[in-house]
Amino acid sequence: MPAGGLAPTGVAKERAELYQGRVTLYVIIACIVAAVGGSIFGYDIGISGGVTSMDGFLQEFFHSVYISKQHAHENNYCKYDNQGLAAFTSSLYFAGLVASLVASPVTTKYGRRASIVCGGLSFLVGAGTNAGAQNLAMLLFGRIMLGVGIGFGNQAVPLYLSEMAPTHLRGALNMMFQVATTLGIFTANMVNYGTQKLEPWGWRLSLGLAAIPALLMTVGGCLLPETPNSLIERGSKVRGRKVLERIRGTDSVDAEFADMVDASELANSIKYPFRNILKKRNRPQLVMAICMPAFQILTGINSILFYAPVLFQSMGFGGNASLYSSALTGAVLAGSTFISITLVDRMGRRVLLISGGIQMIICQVIVAIILGLKFGNNQELSKGYSILVDCNVSLCFSIWLVVGSIRVDRSE
Repeated sequence: MPAGGLAPTGVAKERAELYQGRVTLYVIIACIVAAVGGSIFGYDIGISGGVTSMDGFLQEFFHSVYISKQHAHENNYCKYDNQGLAAFTSSLYFAGLVASLVASPVTTKYGRRASIVCGGLSFLVGAGTNAGAQNLAMLLFGRIMLGVGIGFGNQAVPLYLSEMAPTHLRGALNMMFQVATTLGIFTANMVNYGTQKLEPWGWRLSLGLAAIPALLMTVGGCLLPETPNSLIERGSKVRGRKVLERIRGTDSVDAEFADMVDASELANSIKYPFRNILKKRNRPQLVMAICMPAFQILTGINSILFYAPVLFQSMGFGGNASLYSSALTGAVLAGSTFISITLVDRMGRRVLLISGGIQMIICQVIVAIILGLKFGNNQELSKGYSILVDCNVSLCFSIWLVVGSIRVDRSE
């Protein structure tokens, strides 16, 4: 059944009004456990910058950077210029990119739980390896395993949350992943602030603590039910209906179940899904799905989250002050996410997207005009505006929620 634009396909709109059910304790627990995957993602993002600014870590693996750091006073720009240090950070994302290509067919063929468990196990291995690393090779292997966990977790967790949530609360519950991510970033910043005093081994504690949410994600993935959508897609319609009745708290799920079956049959009838995406009628959705998250990342927010302590130190902050400023950035990011949760299902994705975009434009103007003119001439002014810009760039609402809501015409 063709449905142009961004309308869901395979769903009869007249049946959507007949959906019944409520937010059961079963759904709440499942969503909280699943969203732990987001907290690990956020923790690994937030922990890197603080660890790479710790003297104990640099002395152990990047002694040349440690020497440069001690001798850099007036010009801090190049003191962290080291290919090995860059590999420590970037290997996480590269491994995540490759793993996501593998995670997609695994999630489809074996279910969302399988990918969640694979992600949790990879996180466990990566956290343990990093905490006990004795050389750069072990350190990079641990980061690669963390990246594999991110590839699987980011593939399965948002999808799991979306399919478990009731329709009228899907936006808010789907943002549990974003909430967990931002809280993970904030937690990592606070952990770094505490462990940097535990020289020379505090960095090991920072990296090793990622094993706690990884263990929760792994155990939770084993105990959580599979989503009804996944079961129906893989031919287990009876089991899918039973799970749907359990998570909705009612036996009256005929309308929602019928839509799931229709959507599954339509999806399975498409022989070449990727070729279908490239068709002209789906080009607007494809462009939006690629460009919106790409443009958000190109604003520099990920670089700020990854390197915040290093950036602040390069601007002249002391070790404690740089970590404290990073924690402030993480706190604003987490706070803005809670605001978006309360508003997303009332105001819609578009309003939050536009408001977040306006704030980010203002931030970029501040960066270009104020920091561009004043950096180096007035260090104190630079510090103040650096905190202001970093905090405001964090106020980007609902990009990933909008992308997750995009639908294409799947007819041949």
